[in-house]
Amino acid sequence: MDIISFATGNTNPETFPVDAFAEAAQRVMRTMAVDLNTYPGKLGHPGLRELMAQRERDREGVEVDPEHVVITHGSMQAVTMGVQAQCTGTDDLIVLEEYTYVGSIRAFEDMGIEMVGVPLDGEGMRIDALAETLERLKGEGRSPRCIYTLATYQNPTGAVMSEARRMELIALARRHDIPVVEDNCYGDVHYDGDKPRAFYALDDDPRQVYLGSLSKIFAPGVRLGYIVAKPPMLERILARRHDAGPNTLASAITHEYLKDRLWDHIEMANDGLKVKRDAMVSGLRRHLGNECRISNPPGGLFIWVKLPDDVDPGRLIEVGNEHGVDVAHGSSFHIHNNAGPYVRLAFGYPTVAEIEGGTQRLGEALRRVRGSAA
Repeated sequence: MDIISFATGNTNPETFPVDAFAEAAQRVMRTMAVDLNTYPGKLGHPGLRELMAQRERDREGVEVDPEHVVITHGSMQAVTMGVQAQCTGTDDLIVLEEYTYVGSIRAFEDMGIEMVGVPLDGEGMRIDALAETLERLKGEGRSPRCIYTLATYQNPTGAVMSEARRMELIALARRHDIPVVEDNCYGDVHYDGDKPRAFYALDDDPRQVYLGSLSKIFAPGVRLGYIVAKPPMLERILARRHDAGPNTLASAITHEYLKDRLWDHIEMANDGLKVKRDAMVSGLRRHLGNECRISNPPGGLFIWVKLPDDVDPGRLIEVGNEHGVDVAHGSSFHIHNNAGPYVRLAFGYPTVAEIEGGTQRLGEALRRVRGSAA
């Protein structure tokens, strides 16, 4: 039996603009002999930087200078450069949501950064818990290098931090003199309601670091992300770049394709993803029963499921594989790998038919696990 995978946050191949992207590649390739034979520099492709600056201006309603935009190899390079710029290499610690993207967790571990987690609720990082954490660390004579947050369509939970809570976080960060690094890679993968404003649009602290991505609104395989930061923070970030710059060819073709249709492309991609989100939420509610708590995120690519207390997520995944479906263990997204009663499902890549079949298989696996535990 082929396994239907809901484990990885890939995007939707059904809406990828194959022909238009190929035409864009043809148009730019004839003009790139010089560009492809020189290094792109630390900031990256100027046209793509201008386009991403315009993307931020359009969404946030504030001015963004293209000279303050750094193109990166996907958002993970942006994460590592943005956080490393805060660190000295001695007693480095950061504060972040206790559940967050597994790639960031592994990167911070590899960098030797201590992670101090803050619990989440339906609006993301809890500000009361953040305040308690910062006061405790202060009492211990320790100060975080930054607060790293996925405040919009948080991975894995899908939570969205309200503007009021963002302002509280900003106030806390100012009180404790701590920079904020916002990872907004899902910010335009949007289905319902208003888009929340980014931290840099709410606060003019020049230490603000903002991380964006083209992986989720376009395609992860193009490996393009970006950082928005002002001097002198910008120089600190660029000092962490040792690769002579990002991929010129990918940047040029992606810019050529998106330059006159960015928001039309985003709307088209989101329409397709919303259908899949709705199919997955409907299928999970139908097949998992009322004892599972199933999120219905207004954006992003993931459904976060809290399982009944008598269900071990690891056992469910094992039995689910036997039934031909795979999901991600919630503990993978916990900064200390704590095995909470959660699984995460990604809906971007599978077809609607696979979503419907996979949620049915997961329901069968759940009933089998619960039956064997009775």
